[in-house]
Amino acid sequence: MIEASGLKIGGRLRDCSVRVPDGRVVALVGPNGAGKTTFLHVVVGLLTPERGAVRTAGEVAFVAQDKPLYDGFRVAEMLTLGRRLNTRWDDSYARERLAGLGIPLDRKVGRLSGGQQAQVALTIALARRPDLLVLDEPLANLDPLARHEVMRSLMGAVAETGMSVVISSHVVSDLVDTCDWLIVLNEGRVQVSGDIDELLSEHRMMTGPLGLSPNAHVVGGSRTDKEQTVLVRGAPVADPRWRVRAVSLDDLVMAYLRSPEAAALPRLEGVRT
Repeated sequence: MIEASGLKIGGRLRDCSVRVPDGRVVALVGPNGAGKTTFLHVVVGLLTPERGAVRTAGEVAFVAQDKPLYDGFRVAEMLTLGRRLNTRWDDSYARERLAGLGIPLDRKVGRLSGGQQAQVALTIALARRPDLLVLDEPLANLDPLARHEVMRSLMGAVAETGMSVVISSHVVSDLVDTCDWLIVLNEGRVQVSGDIDELLSEHRMMTGPLGLSPNAHVVGGSRTDKEQTVLVRGAPVADPRWRVRAVSLDDLVMAYLRSPEAAALPRLEGVRT
């Protein structure tokens, strides 16, 4: 789906290399300023890196964070614009989708709710019938109900078409039970990339006395006056002094973000440059 090698743009991206298989729904997460939008702009061809290269497969559709629509256009006029700008366009799908969402075609975009505007932008992207859909913070500034409805309808489109998707966010909870591949971008570089289920199974949260070694690779952790809690990668040696539990996606992401020097990356042999 995406193959990037050695991407560099000023201080925003620093030697980013990543490969994602086809058919995945990718969570691209990281703090504000980590380079997520810059990375996505390179992927969709809006920015040219100073160094490195990126390749994508098939037709790509992109919805920017500000969901660019023309407020003075009626919804039907936005669909007409989409049809005229795209040689690959499914007008019947777009109209049926909006009708199913209860969004009137004769209403001006500027009079729609934030959630409805997000659905119109998403519909225009989906009507291109892309092989890869790239969404930059698609849930930003939406209320909880609108966030749920946008993600629910997006997952329905993914199930129907089998397209690949990249969704950027700094809110991990928005992506739980939705995405199956994780990319963590931190300080302009890819820190984590992999299948989410595999990443979660490879890590454990361990709590034990200060000074005790977990006998496994420590990603990061915290401590109180009496004990420490660490995220480890790999199978720890059984020791009754440690309490061990499974990790959540939020546990995993936050531990790596707090330890920028740590990484969980697959081997990238064969990435073309």
